Amino acid sequence: MQPLEFHPILKRIRWGGRRLGTVLGKPIGDASDYAESWEIADCGNDQTTVAEGPFEGWTLSRLVAAEGAALFGRNRGPAHFPLLIKFLDCNDRLSVQVHPNDEQARRMGRGSNGKTEAWVILEAKPDSRIYAGLKSGVDRRSLERHLDAGTVEECLHSFPARRGDCVFIPAGTVHALGEGILLVETQQSSDVTFRLFDWGRLGPDGKPRPLHRDEALACIDFERGPVNPIAPREVAKRPERTEELVSCNYFVLRRRTLSHPLSLGDNGTFHVLMPLAGQVDVSAGDYQKRLRLGETLLAPAAAGGVTLSPAGEAIVLEISPP
Repeated sequence: MQPLEFHPILKRIRWGGRRLGTVLGKPIGDASDYAESWEIADCGNDQTTVAEGPFEGWTLSRLVAAEGAALFGRNRGPAHFPLLIKFLDCNDRLSVQVHPNDEQARRMGRGSNGKTEAWVILEAKPDSRIYAGLKSGVDRRSLERHLDAGTVEECLHSFPARRGDCVFIPAGTVHALGEGILLVETQQSSDVTFRLFDWGRLGPDGKPRPLHRDEALACIDFERGPVNPIAPREVAKRPERTEELVSCNYFVLRRRTLSHPLSLGDNGTFHVLMPLAGQVDVSAGDYQKRLRLGETLLAPAAAGGVTLSPAGEAIVLEISPP
């Protein structure tokens, strides 16, 4: 099976903007609220479809059902694709929210997957901030007091968003993305979000958007405390620099800085490849494709050895199962 490209699913949400089109080249319309581009999705009715090749038009769920062994290799067990890969354009501040872990999601009847996620920042305005985790000493009682008073921001740990930062958000972490941030999100295949606080805003109908206070409070890990950007772990300097950003039970994120061709080898599983800077030629057997920022490629296990050849210098985000 050759590497696969998918038609993205574009989501319009009140906090979106225009950069999915202007920066990432997505086929957006005239509106100013394009918030998410779901690049690889097998999440209920949200299904990306193969863009070209022998499987053109197939949904990802159909591909998993019919070609799971070729797709997953040694990880052939999943009944659906385990990851959801997105771009987000946060033109406005997102709500304060939390996601359940696997056990909580099942107990609440919200499916078999919780939602652990990670962000890699592509662009951020000078005053952009990320809210991740609670300040030290904040417990459920104090958080509830601030919820009642509308002063939740006083409980949230925050820091400036910087291009290149990676932030890991395990399930149970209170978080919000601030204005002016463009990022890649890797997450478990789940769309379960509990909105805790919405900054006092009104929805398009002039009414406050629904909150999920009880569910959110039940899912928060009050022991986690403040969350800061990941310190990348350098795992290779030669032939090209490789940094491990995240390694958890659900996915591994590596950032590869390339100036010469690099073979990823054949480790019997799939890889998702996303250029963060520059352009890179991806080859596997007879297959070859040049990728740029905004494009996403799924290299299945059956593609065998994949080679990345930068056009000059390039930075590539590589996402794989653990």
